[in-house]
Parts: sequence; structure tokens; C-alpha cells
Amino acid sequence: MAERATQLRRASSLIAYWENSRLLFRNFSKRLTVSGRPITCEILDFFSEWRTPRQATSHFTDYTRQSVRSALSQLVKRGLLLAKDSPEAAQDRRIAKEWSQWLPEGGFHFSTKDAIYVRSRSRVRWLKSRLPKRPAPKFFKVFKAAKKIALPAAISPNSEFVQVLLRRRTHRKFSDREVSVEAISQLLSLVWSVTGYLNSPVFGKLPHKTSPSGGARHPGEVYLMALRVKGLRSGLYHYHPGRRYLELIRANATRDKAWRYCAKQDYVKNASALFLMTAVFPRTMWKYHHARAYRVVLLDAGHLCQTFCLVATWLGLAPFCTAALKDTLIEKDLGIDGIRESVVYAAGVGVPPTSRTVTALAPGRSQSSQKRDRRAKSPSKGVI
Repeated sequence: MAERATQLRRASSLIAYWENSRLLFRNFSKRLTVSGRPITCEILDFFSEWRTPRQATSHFTDYTRQSVRSALSQLVKRGLLLAKDSPEAAQDRRIAKEWSQWLPEGGFHFSTKDAIYVRSRSRVRWLKSRLPKRPAPKFFKVFKAAKKIALPAAISPNSEFVQVLLRRRTHRKFSDREVSVEAISQLLSLVWSVTGYLNSPVFGKLPHKTSPSGGARHPGEVYLMALRVKGLRSGLYHYHPGRRYLELIRANATRDKAWRYCAKQDYVKNASALFLMTAVFPRTMWKYHHARAYRVVLLDAGHLCQTFCLVATWLGLAPFCTAALKDTLIEKDLGIDGIRESVVYAAGVGVPPTSRTVTALAPGRSQSSQKRDRRAKSPSKGVI
């Protein structure tokens, strides 16, 4: 390390904590953790502003120059100290600025990116080895001493809406048939499109959608990865929810790329389309200045995904969703920075593997009327 030229400063994206008897330091933007001694805190405190290694060796006179230089090299290598004008320092500065209201709690978002996933073929054996020896927690909670009150029978499952709820499943197998661009349009429109506007005297004109959003901030964006969509070129597209059109970002989307996006889960290769859900954090940060609002962003994504699964089921498609994502790879391909806008969830669809489950409920018509049509005519082909 060249003492005269290099200037260093403590990373802003940094937390310290104890784990048993070890003192740990984690740069959550780089997802690096290192153990240290109490003297590490003193060094990091010294570099709260830009300083050189020579200044550090002059300050820490109880230690040899060689040991101080060695410690600084290790701290730079582990991402605790950053060199001035480096890409790492620029990213650290941006996170500190953009996320200032939600840090340090919001560091959880960056710290959990690009997790390591186990390949499907070895997953069962790996999971068995990791499960606790004690029994799994019970799925139902009971207050033993409480009085039990029987409830009236639930609504008849003959309702089309109830049938859709009961048919919803997470699918892992698909046929080799294409999904039509009309079905994709229905999905995008019913899940992400603006259905109207609310006028607020304080916050102005706010979009209304089919899923709720905390404070009507709607941080969610969606990008379509078209793989096997009849009538649409394979590629990555952004969907405009106000004007309801697609914008081509990148051509030639591949099954292999979708597989890598979703942590190499094999079933994703056979899907017809992938919907990559991102969050534009400043929309929520503008109104909510506490890190608890990060929960709201994730809840919003969950609301959208359940609506997606129900609409896909109604259309006769086979939906799935996953949070096992390679964040940095996806964000790079989408052209987003991972700081102001970041991927949070993914969903997808294919055509069910058997023809008996392919028939979809045509938009605007009841299930009973479709049954009458099927008796009078040939079976409906649905909208897929």
C-alpha cells in the first residue's frame, strides 16, 4: 500500500456486533463479514474521515509501522476501509445518501442479496442434514382453556371466485405449449395496471390498483421476461402500468438466463414467462422516513404476487413464485442500480402439463355459462 498517495475512510455500510465471544464487523453492501479485536474499532474510528496510512502509523505509536500497515491492508481487503475514488467508495457513498433515512436497519436489504442456494438435485439430502432433530413446530395454535364457538358454514364453492381460490396452486411442471400474448396482457393489466386515481389534498393524485399498497405509494415495478409467448418476441420488457404497454430492454431472453436468475431452479427453464418484480424505494421513502417502511415494500410485493397467482389460475395458467434470486445478475440485465431500485420477488407462468387443466375461464363470463357452452359446442380452448 502506497502510504503517501492512498486515502482511506471507514465504510458507511458497516455494522458491528458480538457473536458469543467474537467481535464481528460486516459491510452489508459487499456482504463481507470479518472478526476483529477492540483495536479494530479504534482504527475504524480514526478513519471516520479521509486519512492516509502514514497518518495512521503516526497516530498508533504503540504498534509497529509494519503491523499497522498490515492491519490497514486487511481492513481494505475485507471492505471495512475504502480507498478514495474507488468504485466501492462511490457505491458506499450512494447507499449512505439514498438510504440515509432507513439505515442501519435497512442494511438488511443489501446484506441478504445474492444468497448462496443449493442445487435442486442435492437439496433434499442437504435439507435433511440441516433440519433440527426436534419435531417441526405445529401448524395450528390452540388455546386449550378457551371456549370453542362453532361458526356457520362457509360460502358455497360453486362461486367462480371461490373456485379460483381453491384451484390456486404453485406449479413446477409445464407443457411445451406457448402462452399467448393476450394472456400475458391480461395478467399485466389485472395485476399491475392503474385502475383509477385517488385525489388526496396532501399527497395529490394517487394511483389505484387491484392490490393494496402502503400509503398508496406503489413502489412496485414489473419486468416481463418473455420466453415462450406466442405473438411476442423473446426478450426482457418493462411494463408501463399507466399506459399499458411494453418497452423492450434486452432481446433474446433465454431459458438458461431465467434458470440463472432464479438460483438455478430447474423447473424455471420450462416456464413460458417470468415476471421480475422490483421496488423503487424513493417512492416509499418520500413519505415514510423510518426503516419499518421496508416491511411495507415487501408486503406490497406479496400482495401483488397473490393477485398474480389468482389471475393466472383464473386464466387457466400454471403460476409459481420464488424469492430465490441472483439479485446482482438480474439488476445488471435490467439496467437498474440495486440501490434506488432493486429486485425483490419473481413470479412466472406456464401452460399446465395436461389438456384437462388448460381450459381457462373466459374474462367477463361466469363458470356456469361456460359449462353450458361446452355442452352445446366443442370444449373451450380458453385464452392461453
